[in-house]
Amino acid sequence: MIALGTDTAARMARIALGHVTREYPHKLDHVLLGDEDAQPPRVLHPVFYGSFDWHSCVHGWWTLLTLRRLHPAMAEACAIAELADASFTADKLAVERAYLDRPQSGGFERPYGWAWLLTLHLEATRHADQRWGGELEPLARAFAERLRAYLKVLTYPIRAGTHFNTAFALVLARDWAEQFDQPLAADLADRTWHWFGKDRDCQAWEPSGDDFLSPAWVEALAVARCCPAQFGDWFSAFLPRVAQREPATLFTPATVSDRTDGKIAHLDGLNLSRAWCQRSLARGVGPALADLFRETADAHLAAAWPHLAGDYAGEHWLASFALLALLAEAV
Repeated sequence: MIALGTDTAARMARIALGHVTREYPHKLDHVLLGDEDAQPPRVLHPVFYGSFDWHSCVHGWWTLLTLRRLHPAMAEACAIAELADASFTADKLAVERAYLDRPQSGGFERPYGWAWLLTLHLEATRHADQRWGGELEPLARAFAERLRAYLKVLTYPIRAGTHFNTAFALVLARDWAEQFDQPLAADLADRTWHWFGKDRDCQAWEPSGDDFLSPAWVEALAVARCCPAQFGDWFSAFLPRVAQREPATLFTPATVSDRTDGKIAHLDGLNLSRAWCQRSLARGVGPALADLFRETADAHLAAAWPHLAGDYAGEHWLASFALLALLAEAV
């Protein structure tokens, strides 16, 4: 079984250090209102300008800080701290915060990047020897307010297996809200049950060709995290034949035909995020199902593990999802 030992942590840290300050290639989520808005990533986003896109840079930083905390003796820990000190400054983060007030920025990184920024801030606060949590807090609070407003107007959940998935954002945001914003945590629980509480007999029409999230597994994890008291009965109705490995697609790692294609390479992430969900859910079900989920998670993790690096289409983000899966086993 793959474990998060020092050598593994150091390898993952080197991958992330190799891209969080790599500006190009880059895919901006940016609306231009005039010629003056045509600026390079480092000007628009002086902290999160690397890693091909803003959200990948955010969770690349989460990967680095998490690895530094868990393995402070690895050689890469010093490089992470030095780079974080230079990056998480009040001036640079003020530019990131001001970007949110631009016209047409209301949908910027919604909701995936929002939830990851909250997760990064939560991790930063765990480094008591550093100022990073305090510096990131205004940006996190701004995204939390956006999420609060979004929950009120989103009539239907988004069930796609990509960045727009509602359940994934609920899972990530919940841990931050439990610590920093209890009213938001209550809102997350309320909307989770409102959107998903009546779902029954999931057919799991997945994967789609560019999924990196499993709509079925991540919905189950959202209910488990946000509505734990209702989860047991709900899950029995949501996946009533799960003990028989049905729907079969949920237990079968996805095939990745071309890892140089950024969308097809998403499927490596699907395997990793499924492993994260399955390992996480194993802690809340009976022994037989727990064994099944761990076995399935191991198969999914093994399918993607050799491909964390090699082509930038996956290298700029896959380590974060591998880390999610490994931490789920450790909890």
